[in-house]
Amino acid sequence: MKVLVTGAAGFIGMTTALRLLERGDEVVGIDNLNDYYEVALKDARLARLTGHPGFRFVRLDIADRSGVDALFKQEHFDKIIHLAAQAGVRYSIQNPHAYADSNLLGFVNMLEGCRHHGVQHLVYASSSSVYGGNTKMPFSEHDSVDHPVSLYAATKKANELMAHTYSHLYGLPTTGLRFFTVYGPWGRPDMAPFLFAGAILKDQPIKVFNHGQMKRDFTYIDDIVEGVIRVMDKNATVDPAYEPISADPASSNVPYRVFNIGNSDPVPLMDFIGALEQAIGKTAEKIYLPMQDGDVPATYADTRLLDDWVGFAPATPIQTGVDRFVAWYRDYYQL
Repeated sequence: MKVLVTGAAGFIGMTTALRLLERGDEVVGIDNLNDYYEVALKDARLARLTGHPGFRFVRLDIADRSGVDALFKQEHFDKIIHLAAQAGVRYSIQNPHAYADSNLLGFVNMLEGCRHHGVQHLVYASSSSVYGGNTKMPFSEHDSVDHPVSLYAATKKANELMAHTYSHLYGLPTTGLRFFTVYGPWGRPDMAPFLFAGAILKDQPIKVFNHGQMKRDFTYIDDIVEGVIRVMDKNATVDPAYEPISADPASSNVPYRVFNIGNSDPVPLMDFIGALEQAIGKTAEKIYLPMQDGDVPATYADTRLLDDWVGFAPATPIQTGVDRFVAWYRDYYQL
């Protein structure tokens, strides 16, 4: 197949593109290489892809309507894995317009490209943040997601609604994946695993928010990519069990699906820090701080629908994943 991977210089995008190339797919990757975090890391990820004969990179911003349209006209993609977005919960408080441009306008451009150019299936990144103020655990796709606590979360819920509309109006199969705290080699420098590892290795203090009273459903990158590709290979279909009177958010009478993809094993933040300390061989100096705006105290994925759909649920143990991440971090930064 010919697959478009947006955000190909990103953490999940690069790893997904590599897996597709290894199994023989042709991959076109796009990314705008913005400076939200260090561009050198994005360049290094791209360097891992450019040696593959089945890969081509196009520098393009998904908010560029004419550029995206021209790409779709030229390439005739079979399927799309849409991972490009302005990421980060806290940054959405500081720079909301970046989220409107990338996560809303950019998503419309993807939907329009799929609509007009015969794409078989659009798989896109949603987020566990859509659960917002929900306190019922574990988070289930059957739950309402009407109370976002950040603009980032609101844009991800908007993506799900927009996708459903195109599935309804044009019969476009769409599947949204709600990622839960993805970590591992080649990860994002703005996320806690990266920030903690760097500080501990340099004998600097780490900031521990909500005084350590947090839980996260940390999900290892290889599990995420396995789920993404299995879902891409199985086009979304109408749910025959959909009942319009109850209107269950997890199902639809159009070719639309949404799934949690997480480890389904929430880890206390202090235990995650302990796993990092064990892998690094140092004890972290900790500065305890209040909860950050837009954050939530816990995430926990119910992954039964994903398992039922593609026969897979993430399960990499936290210490295994952390050991691999730390080994990569030491090697990449020569620490």
